[in-house]
Amino acid sequence: MRGISQDNLALEANVERAYVGYLERGSKNPTVMTLEKIAAALACDISEFFAPVADDVATMKPLKSGRKSSRG
Repeated sequence: MRGISQDNLALEANVERAYVGYLERGSKNPTVMTLEKIAAALACDISEFFAPVADDVATMKPLKSGRKSSRG
């Protein structure tokens, strides 16, 4: 799958940007129709969402909530 910002994914999939964030955090469960729209926006097959996750990815620690400061 290609790298894409939440804003661009939301725009291309015709869903709210906040909803994309909820999906990333696992706070919401998408419908099949939404998965199809997101897969099309990512130029991938919907089945890729259900592929096994590599061990190193499955054990990654979540990022702290909040945003990084834009100041260097």
